[in-house]
Amino acid sequence: MMHYSRNFPMTRRSFGGLAAAIAIAAGIGACGGGQEQQGSATAGDITWWGWTPDAANAAKIIEAFNQEFPDIHVEFVSKPIDSYDSVLSPAITSKDGPDVFNVAPGSANGGVQTFEAGAIDLTEAVTAALGDDWKSRLASIGVDGLTVGDKLVGLSAGAVYSGGLWVNQDLFDEHGLKHPTTLAEWKSVCEAFRAAGVGGFVQGAGQHAFDMDTFEAIMENIRPGSYVAAAKGEIPFSDPIFTQGLEIWQSLFDEGIMQDGAIGLQQYPDANNMFMSGKYAMIMMGSWYTQYAVKDAMVAAMEAAGVSNPEPFTILPIDFPDVAGTGNIGGYFGDADYGVAVSGMSQQQAAATTFVTWLAASSAGQQAIADTLNDIPALEGVTPDWDAIDLVDPEVQKESLQTYTEQAGGSSVTRFADVSADLNSAYRDGLIGLIAGTVTIEEVLSALQAVVDSER
Repeated sequence: MMHYSRNFPMTRRSFGGLAAAIAIAAGIGACGGGQEQQGSATAGDITWWGWTPDAANAAKIIEAFNQEFPDIHVEFVSKPIDSYDSVLSPAITSKDGPDVFNVAPGSANGGVQTFEAGAIDLTEAVTAALGDDWKSRLASIGVDGLTVGDKLVGLSAGAVYSGGLWVNQDLFDEHGLKHPTTLAEWKSVCEAFRAAGVGGFVQGAGQHAFDMDTFEAIMENIRPGSYVAAAKGEIPFSDPIFTQGLEIWQSLFDEGIMQDGAIGLQQYPDANNMFMSGKYAMIMMGSWYTQYAVKDAMVAAMEAAGVSNPEPFTILPIDFPDVAGTGNIGGYFGDADYGVAVSGMSQQQAAATTFVTWLAASSAGQQAIADTLNDIPALEGVTPDWDAIDLVDPEVQKESLQTYTEQAGGSSVTRFADVSADLNSAYRDGLIGLIAGTVTIEEVLSALQAVVDSER
């Protein structure tokens, strides 16, 4: 079951009345000197930097926000995921930088540990919005992952989960093929698609974060929880299950499941564009891909992939195949997709705090998040309004998507939050190096264990 089970409605009137109090409370808590935040809590021009959401969904969120706060003008500035850290680092030391910026758990882009010094503490702001019991009303996976010490660096917009595949159902129907449920079936389906002139499975294996997703999915199939346990030092990488996991990872390439040249491609934009242009039938993506079940989002993604006059196709989530033959399927893992933080250098901190608190801690903001299908909401009781969402093929997709979001959202297994920066780098070098032939399985596992040992 989903961990969003209770409904705590906050009306437009009640939330709007708290805006000034929220902004002042956050300013006092952040500055430590009793100074109120600069600017008005209900008016101003603010910029929001992030690698996500995409432009169309950001526009929907801002439009919903402006229904309640028409005098706060928000400009979303999309930054490439791979260069996000390098452009944000100097920007948040300047008054000309963003007022609001995305942060994320763990050591990937926007790492909360990396950028916490540039953000104000949002604890008092969220307390003003939700009350002293605010932690019980927000998904713990978002709160824990975006807190450094006692400082709430960002408010989670919602969570994303990985661990499964997405398929182009139209291609499966056209060629009379069934979703793969085992390693052998996965190989067979890829061969059948290739014989028909269509790509089977695509992954940009040169972008290691998605390789880590695939490897964690393999380990969840072998022994649930083992991937996170090893990152925490609770079990050693010398355990034979990790050798088995890397052997399966390597077999995806050896057996022709991964497409030729996979480690020379990025997941974004390369693999994503290949899938969105209908050239491949399967891709390793997470719950954020649910947004492309919506007609306008699918059309926009196809256009971005270079498709002229796109006709949206039907996508569905499926379980990661039972590659180890254990029967452990349907295991998902995730973190807060992104948190919204307020810059300590912002000249519009009050308005910025109103925006981030509305986005992450109000029913209206979280409903806007839910209805984009990009994230599973952080506020308990908020779920997508499925009847109001214009799916490509609701008869085929609706029930499947509802089940998927409930199943994924109920997982407490982390994705990146427990992986340090050094362990992240070791995974990058190991997973890609193994396929490139520059390291052995034994060397990969030894390097991973050395990082964990050094961090104890």
